[in-house]
Parts: sequence; structure tokens; C-alpha cells
Amino acid sequence: MNPTSVASAVRAALLTADPREKVKATRRAVRAWRRGQLEFGFDVAMPDQPSWPDRPALLPPSMMPRRGGGSDHGRIALWHALAHIEFVAIDLALDMVGRFGGGMPREFTSDFLSVAADEAMHFVLLDRKLRSLGSHYGALPAHGGLWEAAARTSHDVLARLAVVPMVLEARGLDVTPATLKRVQSQGDAHGAKILSRILDDEIRHVRFGTKHFTALCQATGAIPQNRWKSLIAEHFKGGLKPPFNDSARLAAGLSLDFYSTIAP
Repeated sequence: MNPTSVASAVRAALLTADPREKVKATRRAVRAWRRGQLEFGFDVAMPDQPSWPDRPALLPPSMMPRRGGGSDHGRIALWHALAHIEFVAIDLALDMVGRFGGGMPREFTSDFLSVAADEAMHFVLLDRKLRSLGSHYGALPAHGGLWEAAARTSHDVLARLAVVPMVLEARGLDVTPATLKRVQSQGDAHGAKILSRILDDEIRHVRFGTKHFTALCQATGAIPQNRWKSLIAEHFKGGLKPPFNDSARLAAGLSLDFYSTIAP
């Protein structure tokens, strides 16, 4: 194993369980890559599942606490759920690099390490928000199924790009504006600023996924929209449900001809 390879740095971050230490390990890896201190080497395997803390307890969606109401508990539940999404998103971006970067251009590694850095920053902002409300990440249970998309697509970079950035992150583009309006209506200007930053960054993340997905399809003569639809039918069982944030999706490269015909 080469201790200076990008894969080894990514693996080390994935296997860091403590949330704050995972953020630090991610930032170290991204900084070292940007400074040219890591070789473009993929000499170690990625874990099937990252290391996570003992808490939050991970539950099925049906058992999750309600979030987003006007009560203090509802607000904490909202920010906790968002913090968990961003925490798992760090590992999703890292795994994208470590698992598939060796077969992709260097730009792929740079793009998704940038995503990992953003997700780490988002998590820190959300954890601080929780602490300002008298809580912290791990205080409530969290959605246990967020890593399933990675497990189902661990064999195929096209499938991973189709499902994670182009469905799961794109769904964030759809739902975040409504959450932002609700937070603004509660007079929470600080929370609204966090959500606005996350929304702007997520457009770029989806654009990275769409860019690399499209390039791979074009290299093999496949029509990107058709290939995406077939991969979603095979690997994503949740179904695409409106409303869609068409303008944000378009800014991210997801035009209507990708998803309009497969939504109910």
C-alpha cells in the first residue's frame, strides 16, 4: 500500500467513525490532493461500508421521528435529519473517488473530492446549528437506508452516477426550496442562510455527476437520457416523484428529457 496515494487517504477517511475526525480526515485528503501531495494511485480497496459512530441509532424510514414542525423538537428533528444526510454524503463522495477514480480521468477525482469537502462543510454547519438549539448530531435516531444506494451500485460507476448525484442529490434540489421557505417563515435567518448555501453547492454536485455520466455514455455511443432511464429502472426502486425543481435541475445539466417521462 502506498501511504501517499489518493485511495489510501480516502480509505482512511472512510474508516474514521467519529464525525468531527471524519471531517478532519476528509479535509486533509482534499487539501493534500489539491497541493499535489497524493499520487493518482488506487492501490487499496474501499470498505463495503464506512465506519460510523454508535449514535445516531439507524432506523427504517417508517420509524423516524417527525421533523420540521414549529416546535423546538420539530426544528431539532429537521436539522438533525439534514445533518445525517450530509454526514453520509461525505462517505458517498469519498467512496465515489476511491472505488471508481482509477478508471476515470483525474478530473473525476478532483470533482468528487471537492464534493466531499463541501459535504463535510455542510455537516459542520448543521452540527453547529444543532448545538445552537441545545442538541447535537447523534441525539436523535436517523435514517438507516442512506448507504443502500452505494451498496447497490458498488459494481458500476455509471449506475452510481445515475443514482447518487443524478437522483438522490437531485432530489435535494427539489425539496430544499420548500424547507428553506418554512425556515424563513419561522424567522430563522441563520438557518435559511445554511440551506441556501447547501442548495447552491448541490447544483454543482449534480452537475459533476451529470457531466461524467454523459461523457461515459458518449464514449460508448450510448444516448445519456436512455441509459440513465434504464439504470434507474434497474437500480432505484423508490420512483421519481414530483414536484421537480426544473430550473435547478437544468442548471445542473438534468434537462427534462432525462426524467419527465418516468415520473408519475
